[in-house]
Amino acid sequence: MLRVHFTADDLARVRVAAAPDPLWEIVTSFQALIGTDAPLLLDEWRRLVRPRVGSVQALLAALLPPRGYFPDFLTPDPRGSSDLAGAIDAVLGTPRARLRRDLARLADSPVRPHPHALPPGARALADGDPEALRGLGAALRTYHRCALAPFWPRILAQVDADRAVRGRAVLEGGTDGLLAGFRPVLRWQPPVLEADYPVERELRLRGRGLLLQPSFFCLRRPLTLAVDEGTPVLVYPIQHTLGWARERGGPDGAGTATGGGTELGALIGRTRAAILEDVVTGRTTGELAVRFGISGAAVSQHTAVLRRAGLLVSVRRSKNVLHTITPAGLALIEGAGASV
Repeated sequence: MLRVHFTADDLARVRVAAAPDPLWEIVTSFQALIGTDAPLLLDEWRRLVRPRVGSVQALLAALLPPRGYFPDFLTPDPRGSSDLAGAIDAVLGTPRARLRRDLARLADSPVRPHPHALPPGARALADGDPEALRGLGAALRTYHRCALAPFWPRILAQVDADRAVRGRAVLEGGTDGLLAGFRPVLRWQPPVLEADYPVERELRLRGRGLLLQPSFFCLRRPLTLAVDEGTPVLVYPIQHTLGWARERGGPDGAGTATGGGTELGALIGRTRAAILEDVVTGRTTGELAVRFGISGAAVSQHTAVLRRAGLLVSVRRSKNVLHTITPAGLALIEGAGASV
């Protein structure tokens, strides 16, 4: 069980990250890649990615077992750079004492086949060897390019949809409503946030606040760093659309593109064009029905077409379905606007 203890100051310092963190996605996606969980959700992605990452799989597998502890230094303090290059630089700049501490903890992990021994390739990292660090940086960049970058627009779309849900929860219920809205993954029992966890863990925020980090590849239960220092971070799983990894139109498989001279209504229909423009800030099926004077069933038909085209994402929350635009959908309406 994980228990996160809040003070009044902490409640005023809760925030949801603006985007997926590239290093957390590297870590969680690699663990998902070598695991077997969520076959309906991830098997298509695994099939596409496994042949591409063979050259770096051995090194990453030494550091990232499919379950249990992985070194904290691979996901540094979120107050640093959020872009991939800056984040990897932060990893490679980890002090030697922390490298040794984290890798010693990895060696002692009870789920390892040979506890008390560093995995192959990790001993030089523990010593801060420059060549070993450069190899780690190259492996992280290569893995991201092969396993994540081709799917990043779709990952962003799913995270944006989750953020729209969280934003509505804040508007309707403040921080209390935000934290209560994470059920069943997180259970808010003021002043403690609880979650199922593989070990007993008490995280006391002590006025530092909490960063809630949405993660596409985090599955079933949240994650946090093993050592309580710096900015407290709680990584939580988001909802997904089945078939998200399937190739779609457009050169990167991310969705449908538009030519600069195409009028949006003529391209996808006036009602669908209006719906797409209206879900930029997120709308429920019922809200769209009221705004456009059509039935909920008609809205569902239109949003299904837009969803299959990769132009919007739909997330169910309680009795409502919230629709939000994807980067491909935004590019479509921006391109149409530029051509007017």
